Amino acid sequence: MGGTVRFDIPEVDTFTRPYWDAAARGRLLIRRCRAEWCGAAHHYPRVFCPRCWSDDVTWSEASGQATLYTWSVVHVNDLPPFGERLPYVAAVVDLAEGPRMMTEVVDCPEAELRVGMALRVCFRPGGGAEPCDALNIPVFRPR
Repeated sequence: MGGTVRFDIPEVDTFTRPYWDAAARGRLLIRRCRAEWCGAAHHYPRVFCPRCWSDDVTWSEASGQATLYTWSVVHVNDLPPFGERLPYVAAVVDLAEGPRMMTEVVDCPEAELRVGMALRVCFRPGGGAEPCDALNIPVFRPR
């Protein structure tokens, strides 16, 4: 084994490829149940609806709008490449479509962070990883 292990680049598989392909084009996808009596949106992506258990679920483009639910400023993390980004804001946001998403808040001083603040998605280049040449990681900044 050689090289540096990357902890911030997820593996791309057949199921998640649409998500990462959309992120490469600056679009955030979520999953939405198509059962007529449900319609719930969810994130992280799953093959079934976590509300009604239907497997009639499809990819849906999210607006990219969110509000800050909670956050923590990380000052110590020795896993590569996180140590190079210290300090950073690990956060949970409420997407406009309903689901909560773990992410990072960027371009915002710590003193300006507020529960309920309006955010919008942006994408950080995540580097190259086979089989996907360039992953863009969704992060959020103030809107």
